[in-house]
Amino acid sequence: MARIISIHSFRGGTGKSNTTANITALLASQGYRVGVIDTDIQSPGIHVLFGLDDAHITRSLNDYLWGDCEIEDAAHDVTASLEQPISGKIFLIPSSIKAGEIARVLRDGYDPGLLNDGFQRLIETLDLDVLMIDTHPGLNEETLLSIAISDALLIILRPDQQDYQGTGVTVEVARKLEVPRLLLMVNKVPQTYDLAEVGRRMEEIYECPVAAVIPHSDELMTLASAGVFALRYPDHPVTAAYRQVSARLMG
Repeated sequence: MARIISIHSFRGGTGKSNTTANITALLASQGYRVGVIDTDIQSPGIHVLFGLDDAHITRSLNDYLWGDCEIEDAAHDVTASLEQPISGKIFLIPSSIKAGEIARVLRDGYDPGLLNDGFQRLIETLDLDVLMIDTHPGLNEETLLSIAISDALLIILRPDQQDYQGTGVTVEVARKLEVPRLLLMVNKVPQTYDLAEVGRRMEEIYECPVAAVIPHSDELMTLASAGVFALRYPDHPVTAAYRQVSARLMG
């Protein structure tokens, strides 16, 4: 049975899409057929990491939500765009990056209930082992729906006072929704911090296991989303941390 994994953060700028892309690539490298869907319709971006630009996005999640196509028609096989051959497959369902279509979502909205139907149809039609959901930051109807149907939820936060309270709310909501596997990942931690101590502190505060504490990386910042970090730097400590997170989500 396919596993549904949501990657979420209460605030933007935590590295949520980068994390989603890296975990997706690592799982596909292990032979899994992975779908990754960008439900951050108001500010999409994960397509950039997989080398997909506007000219090559023929259909998007928006088209499905507005009844213009089946959701599998919006799935782009981006496996060949990766920098190395992998044994699995990656199917990306992007959200539209066209200003008019983003404005339409903000103005008219859509039926979030269609997402659940779409998730299940993707799993069946593409024969997926894993469906990764890159959520919209914060808590709204579609985010709650994604969390509620997930087998595992990774909540990303930075060691920043603005992140702490919102993360606490998200953890509480996830518990009320009875997510089977709930994990935290602390990201972009300054090199001067004691990473182990940061992890212990977060576990105490939220009473939730921390899958990894990832330090700030100049190499990751320099890459600037122009590719998937774990494939470009397979021996980097940050990649090792991503592998650790992937294993915990699949365990």
